[in-house]
Order: sequence, then C-alpha cells, then structure tokens
Amino acid sequence: MAVPMKNGGMKISKVIYYVILSGITTGIGALIGGIVGKISVEIIAMCLAFSAGAMVYIVSGELTLEANRLYNGRISAIGNILGFIIGVFAMNI
Repeated sequence: MAVPMKNGGMKISKVIYYVILSGITTGIGALIGGIVGKISVEIIAMCLAFSAGAMVYIVSGELTLEANRLYNGRISAIGNILGFIIGVFAMNI
C-alpha cells in the first residue's frame, strides 16, 4: 500500500499516516468480526458470502480490465477461466 503512494509522489509523512489509518480500521474490523462471529454460524456464513462476492466484483470489475489492457486479453482471460474452474472443483472436494 505504501509503495504505490510513495511512487505516486506523496510525502512520506502522508504515506505513513494513511498506512497507520488503514491498519487501525483493519484492527477495528477484526474486533467487530470476532464479536459478531460468536453470535451464530449463520452470521459468519453470510459475512463470508458477502466478502467473497465483493472480491469477485473487484477482480472482475477492476483487475480484469487492467489485465486485459496490459496483456491484450488473452492471458488474463485464460487465467480467469482456469481460476473459476479450479474454484468450482475446490468447493466440491
């Protein structure tokens, strides 16, 4: 997280501030997750499903477009297809 901000020309003090700020929010989220996770297994399942959907959205909507731009779509398309196939088979194990 810090390297792209520093390479983008941000001051080192701002980089440190934002990295610490993101670390604090991650810790707070982990604490809330630990508290909520003790309530029921169904809530954990819903939270994991939501986070998985968010990651699929980010990968499909942002990273795949960037990979297509960089590699003309061939390698990234093959990687996406193989990734989904492996994911489907891994769920059935």
